[in-house]
Amino acid sequence: MKRLLTAFLSLIFCIPFAIPADAAEVSAEAAILIEASTGTPLYEKDADRRLPMASTTKIMTALVVFEHTSPDAVIEVPADACGIEGSSVYLRPGERIRCEDLLWSVLLESANDAAAALAISVGGSVEGFAAMMNEKAASLGLSDTHFTNPHGLDDEEHYTTARDLAKLTVAAMAHPAFRTMVSTRRHTIEREGGARVLINHNRLLRMSDDVVGVKTGFTRRSGRCLVSAAQKDGAALVCVTLNAPDDWNDHLKLYEEGFAKTHAVSLAEPGQFSCAIPCPHADDGEVTVSNRSGITRVFFGDVPQIDTTVEAKRLLLENTEIGDVLGRVVFRADRREIASLPLTAEERAAAPEKPSFFSHFIRNGSQTEWNPSESRNT
Repeated sequence: MKRLLTAFLSLIFCIPFAIPADAAEVSAEAAILIEASTGTPLYEKDADRRLPMASTTKIMTALVVFEHTSPDAVIEVPADACGIEGSSVYLRPGERIRCEDLLWSVLLESANDAAAALAISVGGSVEGFAAMMNEKAASLGLSDTHFTNPHGLDDEEHYTTARDLAKLTVAAMAHPAFRTMVSTRRHTIEREGGARVLINHNRLLRMSDDVVGVKTGFTRRSGRCLVSAAQKDGAALVCVTLNAPDDWNDHLKLYEEGFAKTHAVSLAEPGQFSCAIPCPHADDGEVTVSNRSGITRVFFGDVPQIDTTVEAKRLLLENTEIGDVLGRVVFRADRREIASLPLTAEERAAAPEKPSFFSHFIRNGSQTEWNPSESRNT
């Protein structure tokens, strides 16, 4: 299985750029491409127009369920969830099925009956669950989104925008179980009466090794809707198209343009910077400090030269405890500080090899592979 996006939210130093409209002409009525960790738009077309979203609704359905129910919970399928039009896994009234298996059905097969069963179980009713969806939307700042159901069947009061869907996807991809499901091409669930194989409707997973999700949607009123996420060389992008007759190619074209200009740079790995500071109170006369976390930054366009400097006291006259912050590593580009990491006192027995403190650590930035799960911030 391809590596999964695990976190999108971080503080990134970046210089935004826009893909020229004529360089990425898309079939969609509305579209957006964003850099995932910053939310920076790289391309947009009527991204704030309110439109139907069809089954991309189920991104929010799954997010709300993950936050309010254990995946191991067993749900008894209510009669009101059975026989709903559209995609289905043909649930039977009274059937007992795990919440996780219903989520797999929602995210891979886009099953409307599974979405309704989850909604009624979690929210007490479809209306109650829709209220929970709208509450979550408000908390995420989705000001142009409103839900009336968990599956996305047509309703005048059920709408979103490309921009809001991209924001929602960033939040959903922060959940490991959600990421695993939307990146999986095929999965088997156990049901009363036998197993069922589910096939992911998202063809992009088979068309590009960079794509790691997320969700398709279609009704006659909405047209073809598609939300996807992709990562390449450490950079993570999210793309949304609404009412796009050629959605697969729209997304591939936007990713090609976006990744050509987006670069993730690993500034430091955990423990990369270490030095010994003289300290009369220490058992061995010195205290070792080190960066416990690493840090990655995303740049658009050319990657500038990055200068790295260790800043710390030359002598410690006070007692220190393990974990005390005693300095920092500073990263600068064009003489501007773009990031920093704290240097903390470490256990002396486990201290790495210690170079002389009275030296600067300077190195040039270099592009390295970055898994957003390993994005570390100050």
